[in-house]
Amino acid sequence: MDGLLNVLVTLICWGYFIFAFLFFFSFFYLVSYLFAADREKSFQYLNFRFFKGFLWLLRTLAPRHSWNIDPQIAGLRGSIIVCNHLSYLDPLLFLSLLPQNKTIVKTKFFRAPVFGLLVDISGYLPSTTEGIYASKMIQQVEKMSLFFKSGGNLFVFPEGTRNPDARVEALHKGVFKIARMAKCPIHVLGLSGTDALFTPGKFFFNTRLKNSIYLKIIETIQPDVQQGKMTVSILEEKVRRAFQKQKSLYERGLA
Repeated sequence: MDGLLNVLVTLICWGYFIFAFLFFFSFFYLVSYLFAADREKSFQYLNFRFFKGFLWLLRTLAPRHSWNIDPQIAGLRGSIIVCNHLSYLDPLLFLSLLPQNKTIVKTKFFRAPVFGLLVDISGYLPSTTEGIYASKMIQQVEKMSLFFKSGGNLFVFPEGTRNPDARVEALHKGVFKIARMAKCPIHVLGLSGTDALFTPGKFFFNTRLKNSIYLKIIETIQPDVQQGKMTVSILEEKVRRAFQKQKSLYERGLA
């Protein structure tokens, strides 16, 4: 019975991606594309509403998973948000929490039909600077300061891959360069439990498992670049220490 429910809930949730987009959201994306004064911001807000609906549906159909989201996260503005990465659910969760957002997306998604256009217009950053993606990355980085000033957030998983282990992998330096350039705060977030709901390597959600999902702010780092105290290496080390502290607490069952 549990396996059948997992299949049913998974099909309903992923069916949302197809039917909600085709029969509802596609109209608003088209109107925004044709008439919005700021296509990028408009598309980001539509992404927020679309994924908010998806997460509401998933939470409703998998009630054994409790969600404990720090209420302060929804109020973050003009900042970089970095978080550990456990499951493919993680970016969808952030998209559902932040109405004006950007993130780094694998380049294969830029080549996907329809979805690639949505990703491009939304102003998301490609994960590589090779070939045609070099100019896209440069254009987006040059606009980041204005994006932060308008209240937007850039959320990233600086380890670059899903990592359920306590050991912190190497962190990509690009996000710290952006933080120093834009003089914006970095919020370090800790996430747990999403891999129990949607386990890496599996297609179906584990809907019947009793589980708690936590997302909270661990630390906020304010780059003091005017006094030359915050180099890229120092920012990276501060984030690494915050991740290590949080993962240590999870290991001991204290967070």
